[in-house]
Amino acid sequence: MPHVIEVQDLTKAYGTTIAVDHIGFRVEEGEIFGFLGPNGAGKTTTVRMLTGVIPMDGGSARILGHDIRAEPVQAKQRIGVVPETSNAYTDLTAWQNLMLMGELYGLEHGHSAGRARDLLDMLGLLGKKDQKVQAYSKGMKQRLILAMALLHEPVLLFLDEPTGGLDVQSTQMILAMLRDLNEGGTTIFLTTHNMDEANRLCHRVGIIRSGRMVALDAPEKLKAAIDRVHLIDASFDREIPPDALSGRAGITEVARSGDKWRITTDNPDAAVRSLLEASRERGATIISLNTLAPSLDDAFLRLTRGKEP
Repeated sequence: MPHVIEVQDLTKAYGTTIAVDHIGFRVEEGEIFGFLGPNGAGKTTTVRMLTGVIPMDGGSARILGHDIRAEPVQAKQRIGVVPETSNAYTDLTAWQNLMLMGELYGLEHGHSAGRARDLLDMLGLLGKKDQKVQAYSKGMKQRLILAMALLHEPVLLFLDEPTGGLDVQSTQMILAMLRDLNEGGTTIFLTTHNMDEANRLCHRVGIIRSGRMVALDAPEKLKAAIDRVHLIDASFDREIPPDALSGRAGITEVARSGDKWRITTDNPDAAVRSLLEASRERGATIISLNTLAPSLDDAFLRLTRGKEP
């Protein structure tokens, strides 16, 4: 199988509003693919089309080699989906929800029970398995729907904002499990607003804006590609006045940041040389000198700024 997900000219409109505008991308087997974008960019709509929840208006999508329009059942049998909001039945217990999922996927009861017990144990819910879901916290519900999505051991997992609004403990538990799943061979398609999360988890990220793909690459490559002003934080063992730094080669702006000077520059090499020169002239020693690299937040904000790609 060359690609786990193949999307070409995928399009969806609601009346005169084009939610997804002829996007295309591929997801490789075994990777964690991040799908990022601001609110209303088309992320959830894309996931719903890829998982067969809503029909596409144009283009094509192949999931695990199956056309999602022509062969939806074959595709859905091998994928797991964790939606943004819980789809568990709240008047049932966690155990009953999992057993129902096993029946829907045609799993043998003994296998479902063993798998359910293992998942609930890993996600810290085994002791609450006989409690109705309506009494669960948001974090517990999110962990439960992850267990429901994994019951049939899918090779491809879709997650739509899986840690949104969760406490730190639930977030870390889910992220750790996603890493373990991926190391075991599961391909993961992840939508998220959390840039740090995407930076730490994803092999590649696609950024969507106003329904259109505006970038697709590894996080580090996206960050390196951003043309931005560089920042340098410098601290000295004695007071250095701002006029001793301003106007020197490579230094365009000087501002106080706590006990440090924050230097704005479009030429980091020249700025560092100027800081060394200033410290020698003042008989000072540089205590710390840090150049601040671009972040994925910088890339995201730059690429999602404005109305047109």
